[in-house]
Amino acid sequence: MKYILLKFYLFVISVLILTQSCVSKKDVLYMQDINEYNPSEVQYNNTTIQVDDILQINVWTLIAEASLPFNKMIPLMPQATNLEVIKLEGYLVSQDKTINFPVLGNLSVKNKTLVDLEKDLKKRLEDGGYLIDPTITVRLLNAKVTILGEVKTPGTYTFTENNMSFLQVLGLAGDLTINGNRKDIVLIRNVNGIQTTAHINLTSANWLGGPYEYINPNDVIVVNPNEAKIKTAGYIGNASVVLGIASIILSSIVIITNL
Repeated sequence: MKYILLKFYLFVISVLILTQSCVSKKDVLYMQDINEYNPSEVQYNNTTIQVDDILQINVWTLIAEASLPFNKMIPLMPQATNLEVIKLEGYLVSQDKTINFPVLGNLSVKNKTLVDLEKDLKKRLEDGGYLIDPTITVRLLNAKVTILGEVKTPGTYTFTENNMSFLQVLGLAGDLTINGNRKDIVLIRNVNGIQTTAHINLTSANWLGGPYEYINPNDVIVVNPNEAKIKTAGYIGNASVVLGIASIILSSIVIITNL
């Protein structure tokens, strides 16, 4: 009878431990309603230029010598990486959202996208009689995104693509851990100087095609722990603590049943 009672208590404790750490399949699988999703045209982000952005601006003309005054020369630094060298020729956006461009002087980039700046520079160079039909390219050199919380490798990641998808960013961080809350990922974004937040449910495909399918430079993504993780974090703690508590309980049961 004592052994039957002991086995019963052991079974109850095992069930309690398992239920504390179990995660439902509905809380883990991505985009479970993807078969119901209606494909739509991809909406790429065309974000405005922000303070502390480093811009690479190249000017080309049919006569290469004519565009030389409008292009920065890259200094020779053998110890620097390629990206670091490229950044040295970039234009840092000041706090008043201006850049100091050769010949033209201080130019405002406020509320301008990279494409807007390309068009503005082309017009200024043509209207001022400096160049004839120049080709202008503007690229952001220090785009970055920060990923925090329940991912395998949290941190700040830089990228050079003009458009980086939300799922690609999660891939950079090694994906969510099993403890990540896939139903409520927080995205913090600066929109025209105003800090905004959004909540993304990865178990659904409804967010695809929306404003958060592609990230903006300087976005911050926070993956909070799921309920199973939260339940085991405070009072119970890690697996070793759980086993320790179970061991104490079992020892107590053995002593009581032998009395």
